[in-house]
Amino acid sequence: MGTVEIITSRAVPLGGPRAMTVRRTLPQRARSLIGAWCFIDHYGPDDVTRTGGMDVPPHPHTGLQTVSWLFEGEIEHRDSTGVHALVRPGELNLMTAGRGVAHSEVSTPNTSALHGVQLWLVLPDDARHTTRRFEHAAPQPVRLEGATARILLGSLAGHTASVAAHTPLLGAELVLEPHAEVILDVEPEFEHGVLVDTGPVDFAGTRLADAELGYLAPGPDRLTLANPRDRAARVMLLGGTPFTEPVVMWWNFIGRSHDEIAEYRREWEARSDRFGEVTGYAGRPARLPAPPLPSVRLKPRMAPPGSEPRLAPPGPSDPSAWG
Repeated sequence: MGTVEIITSRAVPLGGPRAMTVRRTLPQRARSLIGAWCFIDHYGPDDVTRTGGMDVPPHPHTGLQTVSWLFEGEIEHRDSTGVHALVRPGELNLMTAGRGVAHSEVSTPNTSALHGVQLWLVLPDDARHTTRRFEHAAPQPVRLEGATARILLGSLAGHTASVAAHTPLLGAELVLEPHAEVILDVEPEFEHGVLVDTGPVDFAGTRLADAELGYLAPGPDRLTLANPRDRAARVMLLGGTPFTEPVVMWWNFIGRSHDEIAEYRREWEARSDRFGEVTGYAGRPARLPAPPLPSVRLKPRMAPPGSEPRLAPPGPSDPSAWG
């Protein structure tokens, strides 16, 4: 079936002086993408009465989609498309940055615990300059033998998500019953990742602990997940065809070259119309300034199908912003 590569998370503070901590598994030096999935932050359960919760001021994005998915709590989302929405457990919030968007995210006052994932999808060249937009969906639970699935994007077990994707991919939450073994038919041309929220979980015979990400290269047409414990386990299953376009990731921007990223930064600092304005955010600062560009030119990361893990390090990032 192939060898599972285990990717451990690193702790990243998010949100300034009273930062909550997130666990970041992508991007890493060893691997930058799984399909078009290029960023995975996993957080909580976080006691927001102690930490202050999430408060991410307006910040920009280009060339990507953000996927917000909660297990517990509630987040207020505002963006420059004019959307003011609440992110709730079991509801997909998908924001397409396209050529440029700005947004803020703040945990709501009635949230006592915050727990979820924040994911990014890199957009292919034919879609990365599209108009910004926001989509919402509430995937219905799908009963499998030994598990319940909610399919955010793509198709699994004969069910297809209501929200379309720009590249062939899969995103789903799976809750495994105690001592269950689940066998899933999958696309053999996809590479797959399993992020463990509540474990441990055995993925293709490899034990994954809480907050670990297991990666499996293309080839298998079936995946096996097993829960060895007497309580439920929860994972995020992510997959897609290997993304072969060159990708430059820096701060909250995705582009194709250093010069493109430098221009995005210049326009954000100049309050360009590219990103629009977020209204209604009451925190401070009113918008996040971009960090300085590195002293060396940013280089693309890419890997053809079936290649070894991507070894180029991720560009520098400001952990106070994502979304």
